[in-house]
Amino acid sequence: MENNKEVNNTKEVKEVKETKKTFRRNNDAKKNLLEEKVISISKVTKVTKGGRHFRFKADVAVGNRKGLVGIGTGKANEVSEAIKKAIQAANKNVVKISLIDNRTVPHDETGKVGRSVVLIKPAKEGRGIIAGGAARAVLELAGVKDIVAKSLGANTQVNVAKATLVALQKQRTPEHIASLRGKKVEEL
Repeated sequence: MENNKEVNNTKEVKEVKETKKTFRRNNDAKKNLLEEKVISISKVTKVTKGGRHFRFKADVAVGNRKGLVGIGTGKANEVSEAIKKAIQAANKNVVKISLIDNRTVPHDETGKVGRSVVLIKPAKEGRGIIAGGAARAVLELAGVKDIVAKSLGANTQVNVAKATLVALQKQRTPEHIASLRGKKVEEL
C-alpha cells in the first residue's frame, strides 16, 4: 500500500515538473515574439566620498504589435547590460490593451504619470500614428495603426511613455462596458 502511494507521488511530481517545463517554454516563446525599442539611455552619476561612480540607465518598450505592450527600466555599469535588464523588466510588465478593428482605440483618454500628461484620440482609417517620441514608440509596439496623441505636460521621455501606457490601459470597448452593466451592446 505504501509502495503504491510512492508511485502515485512520483507520477504527480513528474507531471508538475513537465507542466513547469512547458510553461517555461511557452513563456520563452512569448518573449521571443515581442519586439523591443529603446526609449532612452542616460548616464547616471553617484557622488561618493571616493569620487564619482557612473552607471547607465536604459528605458525600453516591448510589444507584439497586436495589443500587448510593456515598459521597463534597467541600470548597469554598461549600456548593453542596462538594456538587457530593461528588456527583462518590460517583459514582466506586459499588458493587453483594447483595440477596435485592430487599428485604433475606442475613445479619447488621458494618461498622467508625474507631470507628464498624454492625450490620445481615435483616428479615421488611413490617418496613421500622429505622435512624437516616446509616445510613438509605445503606440507602434502596441499595434495601434490610426491614432492622434499629444503630450500636454512635462516632456520627460520615460514619463511620457508611461503616461501613454496608462492612457491605453484606461481604454474600454463597448463589449466590456456592456458586460459590466449586464446588458447587450445593442442596448447601450
